[in-house]
Amino acid sequence: MCQLLGMNCNTPTDICFSFEGFAARGGKTDDHRDGWGIAFFEGKGCRMFIDAIPSISSPIAELVRCYPIHSTHVIAHIRKATQGEIALENCHPFRRELWGRYWVFAHNGDLPEFNPTDMQYYQPVGNTDSEKAFCLILETIRQSFPEGRPSLEKLYPVLRKITDKISEIGVFNYLLSDGEYFFSHCSTKLCYIIRQAPFAAAHLIDQDLTVDFRELTKPSDRVAVIATTPLTDNEVWTIIKPGELLAFQDGLPLQLA
Repeated sequence: MCQLLGMNCNTPTDICFSFEGFAARGGKTDDHRDGWGIAFFEGKGCRMFIDAIPSISSPIAELVRCYPIHSTHVIAHIRKATQGEIALENCHPFRRELWGRYWVFAHNGDLPEFNPTDMQYYQPVGNTDSEKAFCLILETIRQSFPEGRPSLEKLYPVLRKITDKISEIGVFNYLLSDGEYFFSHCSTKLCYIIRQAPFAAAHLIDQDLTVDFRELTKPSDRVAVIATTPLTDNEVWTIIKPGELLAFQDGLPLQLA
């Protein structure tokens, strides 16, 4: 299946280190060769890069590895196709507008024979189960709050309900953000790490690269990195329980359930 990578932090931060190891899984250390993508929120803007070739050989991925884009919300994806041909329109993350904000979504899993109906506002451009699920989520949220954008506390149970419904169909690991709210749902496999003071060095699993975060951070910095499997081999990652939907804010998971 696909691989997910997310970042949520309390101050704009680049994801170059994590993406260096993550991109290697797209054809070097793993067989996810069917495209990739990454989205960076910058204020209300959203900078996106997608490519239908493996991330390990993509010149666009090389740009992302070398270009320190600073963001508080990042979602990345490496694709191993289960539904939909290898094509640009089927590359994650997917992006739509809701309440005057961009929403970005990436999925790891498989939803067999998933064809939602009665979609008024959102339609898939490609032919993946993932994009259909994203459209259904946004359709449900929009119809649940016709008066406009709700608080996180009101949004969470609605997202929880539609997530549980879709999860009954198949494997549904995902990351979702609008640049302010950041959600991660574990169906089978997802984990995270919180990097905060006192910082230390970290070593990638997929590349022989070490970064000492003490040299790059301030004591007040806090970063949550979410991934399908751990990216480093000298840090303790927290395994997200199957069925758990987490909301992250300022680099920390919130207690909303």
